[in-house]
Amino acid sequence: MEAIRRYWCKAIEHLDGPLLTIALVILGIGTATVYSATYIGLSRMGPQAVNLLIAFSVMWMVAQVPPQKLLRFAVPLYVLGVILLLAVWLFGIKVNGARRWLHVGVTRIQPSEIMKIAMPLMLAWYFHKHEAALRWRHYATASMLLLVPVAFIIKQPDLGTAILVLAAGFYVIFFAGLSWKVIVGLIAAGAAAAPFAWTMLHDYQRKRILTLIDPTSDPLGTGYHIIQSTIAIGSGGIIGKGWLNGTQTHLEFIPEKHTDFIFAVFSEEWGLIGNLVLLLLYLLLIGRCMMIAANAPTLSSRLLAGAISLNFFTYAFVNMGMVSGILPVVGVPLPFVSYGGTALVTLFLGLGILMSIHTHRMLVKK
Repeated sequence: MEAIRRYWCKAIEHLDGPLLTIALVILGIGTATVYSATYIGLSRMGPQAVNLLIAFSVMWMVAQVPPQKLLRFAVPLYVLGVILLLAVWLFGIKVNGARRWLHVGVTRIQPSEIMKIAMPLMLAWYFHKHEAALRWRHYATASMLLLVPVAFIIKQPDLGTAILVLAAGFYVIFFAGLSWKVIVGLIAAGAAAAPFAWTMLHDYQRKRILTLIDPTSDPLGTGYHIIQSTIAIGSGGIIGKGWLNGTQTHLEFIPEKHTDFIFAVFSEEWGLIGNLVLLLLYLLLIGRCMMIAANAPTLSSRLLAGAISLNFFTYAFVNMGMVSGILPVVGVPLPFVSYGGTALVTLFLGLGILMSIHTHRMLVKK
């Protein structure tokens, strides 16, 4: 028994208890909601169990690796990601009008998912390398490192993933000391360039923005998703209709109900109270992540942890915003709740990096 206890303690010594507990609670809510959204046929639950096993394994393995060693993978992972994005652009698989996938042997991968982790890792390594004498040219170079893969992802087109990768990279640049004056200037420049950017959007992307303003302009087309999701959220009321009792869900009115629009399913069944509980859990998760970032011993660790922390916020904010009709529909999953494999592994990989930074902090010489 003593040998088993020692082995168990060794296995979990690099896992952060509070962070893992909060993530597991949200994951439990997500699993119950996915079951409710697909309970007529349980075909989704088996693959989701496999996804969870892979995600937990990735998190555990990454948590064992010191942050200094993780940084060694920054440049190779970033270069690999850009090469794969270029390959997608040249000869990727086209599905529903979007070229996002690449055949690799017997399976296919979505290289843009790699950049969600490769981007903050690369920029954290870059700023750590030039920590002693940061100049404007370093911020400019970092911006170019960020914009190149984002441009490839927008070209696919995959606006949702592009937003997440752009946010992850921007957070690193911001935490590295980017001036508020520059940020305000960029916002002003972006606003001035909005008319030009509008002409660069795809037709379906322009329709999504126009639908956000008036969903009833195309109630059976581009406005259908927003109309049905807001009906489901509103019908949940204060306390909701109860688990497995969502009428909008089980009468098949909500599209993509187990993935991008799962928040509408949750809201209908658990109402305003359930939403407040879920928001509180996300706040606790992000708060714990930010505590880890604040206590990180090196610049690279702080930048990386801060970017991953706020990326969880971006996931949740964009998903809840689009489902409730505040933001355009861009295809971003609700973290630890939506069904899916690649996004789930990416999220748990982020948790693993945070745990590595936290549990190895005492080993770094200050």
